[in-house]
Amino acid sequence: MESLSWLIVFLGGGLGSCGRYVISKIINEQVDSIFPWGTLTVNLIGCLVIGIMIGFIERFPIHPYWGLFLVTGFCGGFTTFSSFSLENNLLLRNQEYNLLLVYTFMSLLWGFAGTFMGLMLIKRI
Repeated sequence: MESLSWLIVFLGGGLGSCGRYVISKIINEQVDSIFPWGTLTVNLIGCLVIGIMIGFIERFPIHPYWGLFLVTGFCGGFTTFSSFSLENNLLLRNQEYNLLLVYTFMSLLWGFAGTFMGLMLIKRI
């Protein structure tokens, strides 16, 4: 069954990565800015979604494979800390210190807030 777990995470991660690509592309095409709005948006949506998913799984126990698919796979593939790190390094290299601070602060604060709101939303259902 371990190989099935790997496949489930792989499939969820692939779907999450495709979702990240599409959303980031759409946002970045709409906004003419050095600020990485696409990655920020995807990461904040991912924080909210993972909060909703974990809250749902805690409240309504489902098969563990769904947790692997949705949380580990989909959310893991959808959000991207590596892009966040790269974009911060690019802002630093371009001496965009204010944007670097704003991006980091917004990602951390709003990311935590999104996860918290997702958890609270499911608790209220």
